[in-house]
Amino acid sequence: MGRDHSGAGRTRRVPWGAVALVMLTGLALMRNGADTPAGPPQPAAAASLDKGRDAAGPPVEGEPVQPLPYAPASRVKIPSIDVDAPIVDVNLDANGWIDAPPPEDPNLAGWYQNGIAPGQRGTAVVVGHVDNMAGPAVFYGLGSLDKGHHVEVTRYDGRVAVFEVYGVEVFAKNGFPGARVYGDTGHAELRVITCGGGYSKAGGYDGNVVVFARLVETR
Repeated sequence: MGRDHSGAGRTRRVPWGAVALVMLTGLALMRNGADTPAGPPQPAAAASLDKGRDAAGPPVEGEPVQPLPYAPASRVKIPSIDVDAPIVDVNLDANGWIDAPPPEDPNLAGWYQNGIAPGQRGTAVVVGHVDNMAGPAVFYGLGSLDKGHHVEVTRYDGRVAVFEVYGVEVFAKNGFPGARVYGDTGHAELRVITCGGGYSKAGGYDGNVVVFARLVETR
């Protein structure tokens, strides 16, 4: 996500099953982005999902890890891109929209607390800005992740859910594949999302970088 001066990074209130299909399609509508020379990293072809099978299918071989019960998320770490950030709950505002994390703090991620908890069976979603008025923000490097990298989410019950990346894609904001991104795979999964793709001052970022990851360890 980039800077939001227009409230575009929000989604109208609907039952959670529908929110899971649309809650982040508007996050790429941020109106401004940091004027960095090359822009944020974009996913490499080698990190893309395996198109030879259904993207909602099991991405990791072997026995699945036992999911955790519900507990709010408190922190996200992605060692390979030096992310170590607190997580705030993103809720609904007075108009029934899901808020993005406050853009003023560049090292802040958000999780919709009425959805799936990281580590719980289902698809949890963590979001963060790619930049703000001062420059790169928490998920600026998200597009440089590759298969096999890990995302660790600490929860308020003291447990840590460790997810392994099995795909990184950038999707255009128009025609965002909600069912593919947010669908229930039958396992405990995580999507980490920020703005990406092309950028213009007139339209902001034209896509979202989406990291697909599956629970591989709990501690």
